[in-house]
Amino acid sequence: MTSPAEPRRAIVYRMVMDKHVCPYGLKAKDLLRREGYAVEDHWLRTREETDAFKAEHGVKTTPQTFIGGKRVGGYDDLRRHFGRAVPDPKSTTYKPVAALFAMTALMALAVSYAVYGTPFTIRAGEWFIGFSMAVLALLKLQNIESFATMFLNYDLLAKRWVGYSYVYPFAEGLAGVLMISGALTWLSVPIALFIGSIGAVSVFKAVYVDRSELKCACVGGSSNVPLGFVSLTENLMMMAMAVWMLIAALGVVDRPFG
Repeated sequence: MTSPAEPRRAIVYRMVMDKHVCPYGLKAKDLLRREGYAVEDHWLRTREETDAFKAEHGVKTTPQTFIGGKRVGGYDDLRRHFGRAVPDPKSTTYKPVAALFAMTALMALAVSYAVYGTPFTIRAGEWFIGFSMAVLALLKLQNIESFATMFLNYDLLAKRWVGYSYVYPFAEGLAGVLMISGALTWLSVPIALFIGSIGAVSVFKAVYVDRSELKCACVGGSSNVPLGFVSLTENLMMMAMAVWMLIAALGVVDRPFG
């Protein structure tokens, strides 16, 4: 009988091949050890060995974990066994947008500190929006076809001219880079105003008028970000930045940096 001081034991069967080591097997081992289990690690070294194991136990995937002689299941099953949350790949979340804005805000503060000796400047706010636009464009350009498909669900101009769904990421990226540099205001301002205005109207109509439940293409076409207030905020930020730069360029207000 196991003494109280002796660690609990678990058996894990996982694929460890010359050209493939199953990442979920590594996760299962790590989770078990963090839960205080001693792990008996069994490697499935070939496809034939893996298929034979699956057939023997009537399972479709590996890794498989056994505790106390009973099969717990795969990695998700193991998380459930320990009362841990299992993310739903189809559920919507604002986490990608929150992470992006947090990182671009830190980048803007860091650059402001490097240039002016303090993170809290007017220029830091401008850089934050410029960095955000550039990174959002980058995410869209990773798979422009996927972005365009999702974008066509709600953007009013793209529905009339499909080509706009392919132009949009480049326009957003160009405006963002120009705003970061402070160059060619005559070009960055109209671009940001144009795409921001159309985007804001499109999102407002889809969300608040049509009451559609759609996913936002703001961080790329494979994201699960819901179309809503955060999506509207992205466009309003672009518009606000464009208006601010236009007012500053016209000399209506001073543009202090430090």
